[in-house]
Amino acid sequence: MQNTYYEPGFDSGYEQPDNAAPSLRAQLLAWSAHLFTATGAIWGLLALLAITNEEWIWSFAWMGVAILVDSFDGILARRLRVKEVLPGFDGALLDNMVDYLNYVFVPAFFLARADMLPPQISLIGAALILLASSYQFCQSDAKTEDHYFKGFPSYWNIMVFYMFILSLGGWINLAIIVLLSALVFVPIKYIYPSRTKVHQGLTLTLSAVWGVVNVIILLTYPAHAPWLVWVSLFFALYYTGMSIYVMLRHTPAR
Repeated sequence: MQNTYYEPGFDSGYEQPDNAAPSLRAQLLAWSAHLFTATGAIWGLLALLAITNEEWIWSFAWMGVAILVDSFDGILARRLRVKEVLPGFDGALLDNMVDYLNYVFVPAFFLARADMLPPQISLIGAALILLASSYQFCQSDAKTEDHYFKGFPSYWNIMVFYMFILSLGGWINLAIIVLLSALVFVPIKYIYPSRTKVHQGLTLTLSAVWGVVNVIILLTYPAHAPWLVWVSLFFALYYTGMSIYVMLRHTPAR
């Protein structure tokens, strides 16, 4: 029997027939979404090269590009329904591989090279990040069914950015790493900005402002205005506070 070809869309209301096969155009679009995700590995490599050359601002620039890709690749993949079009390709696995590189390994390498931890235990601090996040990335419910992260969501690249901008002492940085590594194992639910529906519009708006402010800080570093750092930190406080608020509000009383 000849296959019927269909074009997947986003909330199109069209149901795929049982014997339908995705069109060539649909497959190419789905592969392009996976390729977009895979470019994150390139930005991670460029960040590692910049760190090796002690080009700290460039390393943050490449980490920023990787965050930008990660912010939109999931939206693009869902819109193009890549799971339906390419069922034999595991896009979630690709995303986790790239995320571990950019959110965990690159910032750990940054810490090991940038003298931001006590020299005698800098490798231990970097290794702690790698080990804690290795556990988290292998948890089947690290991303919950109601679209939250469970446990500290390995935002190590953002943590390193603030350590660098604020010029915190090595022992303070280590204490922060220990605290956040412990929070990986604490089942607190954190907002998944692109998917958590509660106050999503506000969260996405503040995320965009936060991104622009951080770009300005990097472009003007080290002569950036101190108030810009406070604006950036406000979003980090909002994210933490909103995550705790949502968790408490939506957790049934025992």
